[in-house]
Amino acid sequence: MELSSTFLPLSYSDIAFSSSLSPFSLRLKTHLKNPKFHTPTSSNFKILAVAVDPQELPKTSPHRLLKELEERKKIVSPKKKFPPKKFILKPPLDDTKLAERFLNSPQLSLKAFPLLSSCLPSSRLNNADKTWMDEYLLEAKQALGYPLEPSDRFGDDNPAKQFDTLLYLAFQHPSCDRSKARHVRNGHSRLWFLGQFVLEMAFAEFFLQRYPRELPAPMRERVYGLIGKKFLPKWLKAASLHNLVFPYDEMDKLKSREREPVVKSVFWALFGAIYLCFGMPEVYRVLFEVFGMDPDDEECQPKLRRQLEDVDYVSVEFEGNKLTWQDVAAYRPPEDALFVHPRLFRACVPPGMHRFRGNIWDYDSRPQVMRTLGYPLAKTDRIPEITEARNIELGLGLQLCFLHPSKYKFEHPRFCYERLEYLGQKIQDLVMAERLLMKHLDAPGKWLQERHRRLVMNKFCGRYLREKYLHRFIIYSEQVQDSYEHNRRLRNPATTAVQQALHGLSYAVYGKPDVRRLMFEVFDFEQIQPKAV
Repeated sequence: MELSSTFLPLSYSDIAFSSSLSPFSLRLKTHLKNPKFHTPTSSNFKILAVAVDPQELPKTSPHRLLKELEERKKIVSPKKKFPPKKFILKPPLDDTKLAERFLNSPQLSLKAFPLLSSCLPSSRLNNADKTWMDEYLLEAKQALGYPLEPSDRFGDDNPAKQFDTLLYLAFQHPSCDRSKARHVRNGHSRLWFLGQFVLEMAFAEFFLQRYPRELPAPMRERVYGLIGKKFLPKWLKAASLHNLVFPYDEMDKLKSREREPVVKSVFWALFGAIYLCFGMPEVYRVLFEVFGMDPDDEECQPKLRRQLEDVDYVSVEFEGNKLTWQDVAAYRPPEDALFVHPRLFRACVPPGMHRFRGNIWDYDSRPQVMRTLGYPLAKTDRIPEITEARNIELGLGLQLCFLHPSKYKFEHPRFCYERLEYLGQKIQDLVMAERLLMKHLDAPGKWLQERHRRLVMNKFCGRYLREKYLHRFIIYSEQVQDSYEHNRRLRNPATTAVQQALHGLSYAVYGKPDVRRLMFEVFDFEQIQPKAV
């Protein structure tokens, strides 16, 4: 049987093979002039000849080997792309240059204000920085209500002398032109890292004193309604600062993902700068006077929830009197005050706690807790009765710190650690942020943020308390005590809350230095945690 096809193949004589075994020397010669086609049959299908290309080099010729090698390289290994220069590691500075760089840095120029000094730029401002300051700084200071004279007119003992520099850094968000400079980028990120905790602390103190009967949950909603990310552009525009942040774009026409991160970064950094130079009272003034925030606005009111009836008294200064931001900002404790922050203590520790004085916990557990925490601190008071009264109130505050909500909250909503815990969270975050800024002078804000998060994680806070065996003194209701006894997942959040409540109490009684003592000396917050297996 003969096989045939409609396609006419090439003539056999037109196919030639070279004698070389190289895969690159196989060639198919096709003569397009007068091609001869005929139907193939199985009987006469034979290779007639194998011809040698006369131009082919001998097998042993070095030129041929080089030519083949070149052909192989074209196919096997394409040309590699070198990495860009920014990814090439530079050799580290030697000790002399590194020491010179740090000694010439403005960050080591202020010995009296270590926190402020750590937030200054790592190198001196150059001409490009001063050009921006000459063009826009007066507008920013006028919008914020500050005098237009340069801040250099203040003395070296006044932190406000550095305000112009910090205000400039506050507006250099990551999307602007000057953020490419390392000292500007890091300076801005360190300011917003501090500013976020300053804002949280300011609102915590304000709302705890303004709403002495309220639980922390509605207060958190109020804070979000004022300084939540999506609300910040409104405040920036109210203060006429949006043109400094977006000089080439109209802020309202930008997408939220392009607008909100930039505004948040500038807003936080701005309050970091104000806090460093002028303190917390000025933070309140700018928030409520310049930006026009209203705590009674409908947009920042908490959602309706079932409220527990509060039958207990509040301190006389809060009864029927809703404090304003001026009351909080201008408050100065009297000379013979029992505490560093007496009104904040009264807002968190209800007067009715005196009914627990002399109970079993007061006699049995309080001395052990005070011994572990190093209380009471030595204080030289003008009248001995002041010292005695402070120690009594401190003992009642400690009992409140260990009072779990399951015990009395449903009959007496404020007889639990929740308000002190809320205050303690904020002061703990602020103290840790200040510590990291002073400890890591060359670190950018994002690195500090991650480091901060890992150090004050809730699970670590509870672990520090349990390592001191203070979790044994927490007062639960009988039902909760039985369920928590063998359930670590239920028990550990309570130890975290007690830990944070202790920081809130120490801040109200002895001030920020005692919070540092508890965090870094008693509980050792900076200890290295073992990695999870």
